[in-house]
Amino acid sequence: MDNSYIAERIAQLRTQKNISAREMSLAIGQNESYINRIENHKALPSMQCFLYICEYLNVTPKEFFDKDTPNPKKLASLIVELQKLNTHQLDILSELIKEMI
Repeated sequence: MDNSYIAERIAQLRTQKNISAREMSLAIGQNESYINRIENHKALPSMQCFLYICEYLNVTPKEFFDKDTPNPKKLASLIVELQKLNTHQLDILSELIKEMI
């Protein structure tokens, strides 16, 4: 993983949330070009700002760095709903997912 991952992941998660880089920058208490500079590989966030970014995007640092989960919030939402199903329903859904994949 290189520095470009951080820029690309922020852009991906920000876009999923349908917010501008300017809006996000201001929301986390930075100047209006802060996120844009990160996404254009001109800066990296400090650890404190990285944690603010994760909080703003509603992802944990673990979810942020999980390359295999492009949309962690949707997955987390699905897991909450799946927990409401009984064993038989989960089995049926599991078979359906296997067919889809």
